[in-house]
Amino acid sequence: MDYNFREIEKKWQKEWVDHQTYKVTEDPNRPKYYVLNMFPYPSGAGLHVGHPLGYIASDIYARYKRLNGFNVLNPMGYDAYGLPAEQYAIKTGQHPAITTEQNINRYREQLDKIGFCFDWDREVRTCDPHYYHWTQWAFEKMFNSYYDNDLKKAQPIDKLIAHLEKQGTEGLNVAQGDDTVSFTAEEWNAMDDKQKSDALMNYRIAYKGETMVNWCAGLGTVLANDEVVEGVSVRGGFPVVQKKMSQWCLRVSAYAQRLLDGLDTIQWSDSIKETQKNWIGRSEGTEVEFRVKDSDVKFTIFTTRADTMFGVTFMVLAPESDYVSQVTTEAQKAEVDKYIDYVKKRTELERMSDRKVTGVFTGSYAINPLTGDAIPIWVSEYVLAGYGTGAIMAVPAHDSRDYAFAKHFNLPIIPLIEGADVSEESFDAKEGIVTNSPQQGKQGLDGFSLNGLTVKEAIAATKKFVTEKGIGRVKVNYRLRDAIFSRQRYWGEPFPVYYDNGIPRMVPEECLPIELPEISEYKPTESGEPPLGRAKKWAWDTVNKQVVENAKIDQKTVFPLDLYTMPGFAGSSAYYLRYMDPHNDEELVSKKADEYWRHVDLYVGGTEHATGHLIYSRFWNKFLHDYGVSCEEEPFQKLINQGMIQGRSNFVYRVGELSTADKPVFVSYNLRKNYKEVTPIHVWVNLVKNDILDIEAFKQWSPEYKNAEFILEDGKYVCGWAIEKMSKSMYNVVNPDDIVRDYGADTLRLYEMFLGPVEASKPWDTNGIDGCFRFLKKLWSLFWENRTDKWLVDDAEPSKDSLKSVHKLIKKVTGDIEAFSYNTSISAFMICVSELGQQKCHNREMLRDVVILIAPFAPHIAEELWHQLGEKGSVCDAQWPKWNEAYLQDNELQMTVSFNGKARYQKMFPADASKDDIQQATLDDERSKKYLDGKQIVKVIVVPKKIINIVIK
Repeated sequence: MDYNFREIEKKWQKEWVDHQTYKVTEDPNRPKYYVLNMFPYPSGAGLHVGHPLGYIASDIYARYKRLNGFNVLNPMGYDAYGLPAEQYAIKTGQHPAITTEQNINRYREQLDKIGFCFDWDREVRTCDPHYYHWTQWAFEKMFNSYYDNDLKKAQPIDKLIAHLEKQGTEGLNVAQGDDTVSFTAEEWNAMDDKQKSDALMNYRIAYKGETMVNWCAGLGTVLANDEVVEGVSVRGGFPVVQKKMSQWCLRVSAYAQRLLDGLDTIQWSDSIKETQKNWIGRSEGTEVEFRVKDSDVKFTIFTTRADTMFGVTFMVLAPESDYVSQVTTEAQKAEVDKYIDYVKKRTELERMSDRKVTGVFTGSYAINPLTGDAIPIWVSEYVLAGYGTGAIMAVPAHDSRDYAFAKHFNLPIIPLIEGADVSEESFDAKEGIVTNSPQQGKQGLDGFSLNGLTVKEAIAATKKFVTEKGIGRVKVNYRLRDAIFSRQRYWGEPFPVYYDNGIPRMVPEECLPIELPEISEYKPTESGEPPLGRAKKWAWDTVNKQVVENAKIDQKTVFPLDLYTMPGFAGSSAYYLRYMDPHNDEELVSKKADEYWRHVDLYVGGTEHATGHLIYSRFWNKFLHDYGVSCEEEPFQKLINQGMIQGRSNFVYRVGELSTADKPVFVSYNLRKNYKEVTPIHVWVNLVKNDILDIEAFKQWSPEYKNAEFILEDGKYVCGWAIEKMSKSMYNVVNPDDIVRDYGADTLRLYEMFLGPVEASKPWDTNGIDGCFRFLKKLWSLFWENRTDKWLVDDAEPSKDSLKSVHKLIKKVTGDIEAFSYNTSISAFMICVSELGQQKCHNREMLRDVVILIAPFAPHIAEELWHQLGEKGSVCDAQWPKWNEAYLQDNELQMTVSFNGKARYQKMFPADASKDDIQQATLDDERSKKYLDGKQIVKVIVVPKKIINIVIK
């Protein structure tokens, strides 16, 4: 019987659905294991072979854990909001929901063909009101919360209001945007509603504030840094500028220390942890106040090295800083304005990575509080507004960027460490003896001096001095910013917010969700409002508690709703909790479900989410943990980052000197050097097999090639190739549907894992897939005689060799799955099946174990063979086999026999042979005699299980 993969896979995919094989419920009698893939966005292009890599890796592990007796949750859903669907809607007028539904259906069709063990009954979509009900609920919860630094957790805002009513800001230790704000209880109680609302924005975890954003007028929305390259949007290439806007934000920074501490409790790679640590950017230092000369203006800088204040030779403000306008003189205004316009076109990411030196002098000077010296104030893009205070004191002798700036603009450089050479570059001042603090002939404030101290002593002394003198304070600072949480577009979660005469108020919780309204067009309004400004029915009736027509707005009982929508990460920040209890209409997740599943045990996804999703979801979970919604502090216990499958592109070579507009000439790869004007052109990989071009198919592929002529080698056109990112523009996208059609889903699954380690990036090469397909046919042939359709399985006693082959496989695959070394598992399968074939082993028990072992990797063929063996139920519920070490012991071992250190032949010996037995057997061997003939044996060196060397002369 032939291995008919098409019939087998179709049959079992239907069986799994009909019997709800992958449906999961909480079972307190079984240990749980929660496997999750990062939320996919359903693009219009569907899946290419790179996309399922992580899904297959996690699916193998999910199946393995189930076979080991675990109750496994392995859900799937869709991060369904996205700019592509909205841009398509703007172009065509088709509602993004229709486009998204079509894309989801395409994704689902492709995923089903690959045979994943997803529990589709738990599917969630971020664009479903039943789902984003809980996103809106969480936002309202954050709006009505503040972060208590003493309790180290979120608290209800009413508790803060009660404190303000009695004590004002006195005694408050809370996370806030501006920690210089202070007022008395009397002042608070005298405020009107609008003033109180504005004041509370300084403390709310979800708040509205002025912030610098990447504004793209062409797309009509704010973009994240990774959506902008060289001043234009990645999608559409529209100009992007830095702009200050009123935005909804989340006070992620309040959780900075907890986000850092949590990294010590989870099993993530060191590289991802380090990336998050750097992103959070904890630093301990000192805030010091500098006064602007001949002005009442003062500004604060944050420095981790207050001891270097004697070496400050200039100050630098971030271009976005409010102080720029306050300190810029009239004479410098035009030049400063011109520079600010230049910086607006650059994202923070570009400014951080680009090392070129730019800046402009403001015309003003600051007074160094330790020396009394007047130092120039500059503006430069290398200082960012969001870190510290947006102002720095520059110490060029001991900071590389300050040094480059000082050299470029010819500013003084004062070394502060004895023996420091700063003639060519800055000097690392982490240790040494301090000098020039103050310089010779100058005096520090109140005689303060650091000269002669070690760096460590100087840091401590300066912190103490500036604190005592009231010119500074010791502070812990974080680079982590609050998250901008609003977008000026249609296709996203609407905010459950209405504006009562300018005061943002929350729609009552029992009225959620607030659903997206219908609009006529999906682009911003002519007056520049977001697309929701086009909605005719987008107002909140506080009496009837419902959305009503805008015409009814009276600013008394009917008020306008917010026109912004939430960003892409809103819906993906707590979806793992919703999967635990997806049909619960009363709460995000029940306590029972949450305490059973607890957290994600294995999370699989790309490294590109290290500073986005993986920060936001951890923050979101910690907030929900504060209120007891999530019982675990960390959402994802173990993280595996799958690598990228790269494309293997093919090229044809156009010969310029022989080609005409209507008749191009292409030369085969190995003949291209015979011509001068040769241009490589990407060709669709489906027209190429084993790097040989299908010439007729190529001519039909594009009208411009229909009259093409070819210079062949050995009657064939050989294409060139290169490893590149898989993309439509390079014609190297391989559709998994094509692989499933030609080879089967099990072959696709095996090959994707066989390409290399899960975490590594590797090239796709369809030419290599035949090996995995042949392996499955070879496995099948252990059960069936292809020529006669004879069933080969028997109950004959397995040989020692067969027992060894299978138990060696059990041990290898078990260890490899635990270590995610799937590629070596597949090699082990190939070796074992080959050995069993040579041994003519068809023993039922041996083959049964092999079927269970292959089931996580190739579930369709495993299910079919499992049932052909007469087993009941699904192979998914079999018991994972255990190996017996006794079967793995070698009875014989092979050793190399050498003469004078030169290997001559190999010989088998009993595994327990003594040194004397090995020596005697070697000397008695016929093959030794020709080397010993006429020679004298000097000595025989025998190291059992290692070497045999006969020294002769």
